[in-house]
Amino acid sequence: MKSFLRQYLKVIDRYVIRKYLGTFIFTLAIFSVVMVVFDVSEHLDNFLKKQTTFHDIAFQYYAGFIPFYLNYLSPLINFLAVILFTAKMANQTEIVPILTSKASFNRFLRPYFIAASLLFIISFFANVYLIPYTNRLKVDFEATHFSDSDPTKNEVHMQLDKHTFVFVRSFDPASKTGYEFILEKFNGDVMTRKIVASNVVFDSVKRVWTIKAYSDRQINGLKENMVWHGGSKDTVLDMRPEDFEIKDNQYSAMSMGVLNKNIEKAKLRGTGELLDMQFEKYHRFVYPLSTYVLTLIGVAMSSRKVRGGVGLPLGIGIILCFTYIIVERFALVFSVKGGAPPLISVFMPNLLFFALGYYLLVKAPK
Repeated sequence: MKSFLRQYLKVIDRYVIRKYLGTFIFTLAIFSVVMVVFDVSEHLDNFLKKQTTFHDIAFQYYAGFIPFYLNYLSPLINFLAVILFTAKMANQTEIVPILTSKASFNRFLRPYFIAASLLFIISFFANVYLIPYTNRLKVDFEATHFSDSDPTKNEVHMQLDKHTFVFVRSFDPASKTGYEFILEKFNGDVMTRKIVASNVVFDSVKRVWTIKAYSDRQINGLKENMVWHGGSKDTVLDMRPEDFEIKDNQYSAMSMGVLNKNIEKAKLRGTGELLDMQFEKYHRFVYPLSTYVLTLIGVAMSSRKVRGGVGLPLGIGIILCFTYIIVERFALVFSVKGGAPPLISVFMPNLLFFALGYYLLVKAPK
């Protein structure tokens, strides 16, 4: 293995890769400590009030909190790491001898992209497999310890299957009760049945919905029959109380299999959540590409020796990286609120910054 690496990775390659990964891990550790310290100070009252055990805090909440935010801030961490050690190399006049020894700038970039590829693979598998699991730990902990109840959706229209539609004006998560309930059944475009009830209650033991004080209208062509029932009726409906609750990061806490199933269900129901879930799905695959894009920008920016050392490249880099995160967040808004296709929206930040990186690469000293 060592002979293989020495054959294909020259001294400068190993030097740059070691600098890249070492600086990245060091920056990652600093961010982890800072985030945990600030979060503990913010939620200390919640931990003490709920009498949360150290085991739950460490192995449930922070086991989800740290991977989620490190993954979310990975473009910033990676970008800062590249700028820090590359600007230091430029300031110590280490890059000039490399470029004057008949090595092209593209050859100089090779070890950067080898290291970036390793980080890309880790980020990709973390986004697809690890982060959804750790997010579930974090979301479950927050639901138990940080809030009494989740906000709910109002005036929900939902399609349960090919023939069944449901409307609920409001929902109380504490009692699991929906108010002003309407169920309609269709045969094609023709309504065949309509049930109107004052409320509907979910029985968590029987796993059924109980319709109370309802009218049942049967329609058969020109014939109609309406019956009023003052009692209650149990019925099985393909909906759960969770369908009416609004939870932060609920889609990021779904495994890929669960997310795909919910996407298919959202296509049928038409509840307005389809774009959010599709964006989350595509985002898991596209977001790791930022490793390559920001590495390219970081090298192109900081490979030139400037007065003042690493200060100027670092300052510009921080501004650019936060701009990337803002654009990446706006992409979700463009998709959900602006009607842009989710697949195009998730690629937009990387495409814009790749164009910037290519421009900086052309202008970089050769």
